[in-house]
Amino acid sequence: MPLQIQKSAWAEDLDDFRELARTFCQKELVPHQEHWSARKQVDRELWSKAGEVGLLTLSVPEEYGGGGGTFAHEAVLYEEQARAGDSAWGVSVHNGIVAPYLLQYASEEKKREWLPKFASGELIGAIAMTEPGAGSDLQGIKTRAVRDGDFYVINGAKTFVTNGGLADLVVVAVKTDPDAGAKGVSLIAVETSTPGFRRGRLLDKIGLTGQDTAELFFDDVRVPAANLLGTEGQGFVQLMQQLPQERLIIAVGAVAGMETVVDQTIAYTKARTAFGKPVFAFQNTKFTLAEAATEAAVARAFLDQCVERHLRGELDVPGAAMVKLWTTERVNKVVDDCLQLFGGYGYMTEYPVARAWADVRISRILGGTSEIMKEIISRTL
Repeated sequence: MPLQIQKSAWAEDLDDFRELARTFCQKELVPHQEHWSARKQVDRELWSKAGEVGLLTLSVPEEYGGGGGTFAHEAVLYEEQARAGDSAWGVSVHNGIVAPYLLQYASEEKKREWLPKFASGELIGAIAMTEPGAGSDLQGIKTRAVRDGDFYVINGAKTFVTNGGLADLVVVAVKTDPDAGAKGVSLIAVETSTPGFRRGRLLDKIGLTGQDTAELFFDDVRVPAANLLGTEGQGFVQLMQQLPQERLIIAVGAVAGMETVVDQTIAYTKARTAFGKPVFAFQNTKFTLAEAATEAAVARAFLDQCVERHLRGELDVPGAAMVKLWTTERVNKVVDDCLQLFGGYGYMTEYPVARAWADVRISRILGGTSEIMKEIISRTL
């Protein structure tokens, strides 16, 4: 039985939705990979199509135009995206990261203004935390927001912003009090049509080549004070509250990607022959795949446990760090081992395993590096 059709308890009632997500990913994502890779971003029309079939803001309440579902719906979509071999569409950032920030911290007026447009694809969301000189250490950001009457004036630069090239609304981590450390960090939503906002280049990456990843610049950008999410100085706390879901999303993609590559490698080694017999018949191949299948099964069990905890509101920061650390380290090992079994073809980008190998490497860095995950976990020991 292929690993990818194992059923998770948290998704037992989502078969119809999974079929919708799978059909959409196969039809709208698979055929366009080379095109998106060449232009370094997806077509904007993809977002509109996703909105039309109801794949955006899945866990946002219906009163704000969302799907009224749970994180389980989000996870199913991210799994099907991974199984389609797509890493270009930044839907997990839009759905699973930015929309929750707006839902949890924006004013009622702003939620009703922005979230229905997120659901339709009219607005594309991004979050800008990392700066050229500040990555995992969010307290070290330099982007400033100075209150001026009913506005904030923002100056600074951000980098590695997923959806940055197309985004219409960016949640920006800023310093409202540069002398207060973590307590001086705030989150402000910036509409990209605001004067003074400009986009830099779309970044060249060794993997995720079709994903829209950009530099953003803020030059005296005047943003209404009403765009502040929550209250001043609460940004760091808000980030810490939302990061567990972000890390869980990364883990979902890692496990689905792992299962998919194992399935592909089993199929390839059974079809490919060497020295007069299938590559799968060699003991090294069977043992390597036995280990890979076991790694995937263990990662799946841990992931499912964490998803269930998250759905109950019980997944804490250390738990999210553990599942992110374990699954991303495992997927890198498994994909590398599987690529080896493809021989020279594994290094050709026309083969999905080659693209997966390049794509998964970032998983040990984004959302907090493996080293940061270990630091978080060690604090609870």
